[in-house]
Amino acid sequence: MPELARFRAKHGPLEEQAADAVASILHVDMDAFFVSVELLERPELRGKPVVVGGQKDQRGVVSAASYEARKYGIHSAMPLRTAGRLCPHAIFLNGHHEKYGEWSDRVAGILVKFSPAVEMVSIDEAYLDLAGTERLHGPTLAAADKLLRTITETTALPCSGGLSTTRLTAKVASDQAKPRGLLWVPPGCEARFLAPLPVRKIPGIGEVTERALRALGIETVEQLRAVPLEKLEKIFGQWGEALYRKARGGDSYEFVIDAEPKSLSHNHTFGEDTDDENEMATLLSHLSQKACKRLREAGLAARTLTLTIRYAGFETHTRAKTLAEPTQLDSDIYAVFQQLFRKHRDTRRKVRLLGVSLSSFTHGNAQLDLLEKERREKLAKLTKAADRLRDRFGFGKLQFGGSLWADELDHNAEE
Repeated sequence: MPELARFRAKHGPLEEQAADAVASILHVDMDAFFVSVELLERPELRGKPVVVGGQKDQRGVVSAASYEARKYGIHSAMPLRTAGRLCPHAIFLNGHHEKYGEWSDRVAGILVKFSPAVEMVSIDEAYLDLAGTERLHGPTLAAADKLLRTITETTALPCSGGLSTTRLTAKVASDQAKPRGLLWVPPGCEARFLAPLPVRKIPGIGEVTERALRALGIETVEQLRAVPLEKLEKIFGQWGEALYRKARGGDSYEFVIDAEPKSLSHNHTFGEDTDDENEMATLLSHLSQKACKRLREAGLAARTLTLTIRYAGFETHTRAKTLAEPTQLDSDIYAVFQQLFRKHRDTRRKVRLLGVSLSSFTHGNAQLDLLEKERREKLAKLTKAADRLRDRFGFGKLQFGGSLWADELDHNAEE
């Protein structure tokens, strides 16, 4: 996985757009990504309503739906059983998140060839700053078109893009361009582009805010833009300033190439609530290994480890332990999570979800003094070799002894 940029928020007033502003922010969004990956292996399902996330009689939610399935009202995060009722003849597929991660890495490898500033904000979408790449790829619009074509030609996966001066407008544009489209919003046209759209199209405006705005007679971005800042702040507090900014297509983000994550986490929701000790121990090992691999890729070591346990009924508990010295070794981190789990788990209740999180990062690979130096160095070499093999053949193809059912776990894994 290549080193990628991240965004950092800049606080302050909405900046005026420079007269020579260029639409250089590109938002790339893979179309129905999980479904598209599955169709690579099952092309006979093209043109049919396909739902990824599990079977229609299972507990769980839809991870992705083909455009044919969306015509029936099916969408991501919808309960699988609801999707089954809306379209009983749809084809339901179990997810394979390890496979999706591998394809996401391939897409990221293409993106970094077009810009040094790339941020993968999720497994299937990214932002790029094409400013300064004109000598290599031509004007930004031509570069954006070339990039989307390269992704599809190289991977056979469909994608869409939005090109604008701001991150927010670029994301809305890519959504409007779907499927397989590219929408360019020229500098100075951001507000006019957003004006006729429903307020729900603006990133960050969800169902609750939409209802509140509708109660005020505000349904379009143009109507939201007409509301004075003072009134929005009086009604929505600090969120009012963000709404004012968003209605104008503005955002307050910049690329930071050397930004570091504050935490790394992985969790898993069981298909059925469980009290199986072996199943949960295996899961903890798998999640620990995934988190440790990302930790090493970032060149970091962690001191604070946090375990999340969610019981049937959605009651959630978190327990953390801060180590005397930072570590990035799977064995060290898994041992701590085992201790936390054994100490704090309520054995009378079934578990719905387990999650692990690493934080309090330092640079380098300093390790706990629990192991003699020679053995510690051998373990560090072993984990690095394992990481290289995982990059080549997939994470699920190589697991340490604690977790040998990675493909099944990745079905419901979340980052």
